[in-house]
Amino acid sequence: MNTNARKRRTDAPPGEPEPDDKDDGDRYRAPALDKGLDILELLAEQRGGLTRAEITKALGRNASEIYRMLERLVARQYVMRSEAGDRYALSLKLFALAHRHPPMERLIAEALPLMQRFANDTEQSCHLAVYDRGNLLVIAQVDGPGTWGIAVRLGSRVGLVDTSSGRTILAYQSAEQRAHMLAEHTKVKGEVAIDHAALETACEQIRRAGFSRKDSQQIFGVTDVTFPVLGPSGQAIAALTCPFLKRIDEYVAPSLDEATHRLGETVQALSMFREGEGS
Repeated sequence: MNTNARKRRTDAPPGEPEPDDKDDGDRYRAPALDKGLDILELLAEQRGGLTRAEITKALGRNASEIYRMLERLVARQYVMRSEAGDRYALSLKLFALAHRHPPMERLIAEALPLMQRFANDTEQSCHLAVYDRGNLLVIAQVDGPGTWGIAVRLGSRVGLVDTSSGRTILAYQSAEQRAHMLAEHTKVKGEVAIDHAALETACEQIRRAGFSRKDSQQIFGVTDVTFPVLGPSGQAIAALTCPFLKRIDEYVAPSLDEATHRLGETVQALSMFREGEGS
């Protein structure tokens, strides 16, 4: 018996050929999976999507295999086709899956100390919301240190189309992704009907300003200030909102302008995108 003969790996399925001495990344190749992942990674870098020909050229693959893979990704809702049918972009499915995975926990863990500092500095509360299945989900909330404040209950679902948070998240999506979110939209209690023209105008104003600041459409006397938390491609993965309350007694608290500036600084520390980076 050759005592130097290699033993079969105990984790290899029966009938599976022995791995050679190549790097771990090449031992168990799955070409179809690699193609799908290549497409997802490529589209993740594109804000406006790509045509099938552009994807084929960028990946250097056969047109027919790219076509088949795209059709499967569209069918499984990881990729969506433009209304004209000529461009492909990532859907929000991966983003939705991430909400149930530790990366969302890491976002919350990073955000909470910064939110607490903001609340202490401005004497205002703030909350962090993400898109989830047709409306927004509040995933973090910090109260201000003062006697009065507005608190949005953790885990609450809030409106997508009539809140500062919702409109800010919508403003920082591609046209295809915004349409997909609106198609999934489910009204929450008290939410107004969608006025698409007004919504597009609001989104454009938010993009130009870089944030939203307007009177609350839910509560009198509150000014909602919202900044987008941006992912690597420049699209909003969350929105941080301060429901600002103005003191009218003799106590001199930080102003609305100060709170807006501090909220912008807080979001800048959380965002993964900077102007001039990405595509």
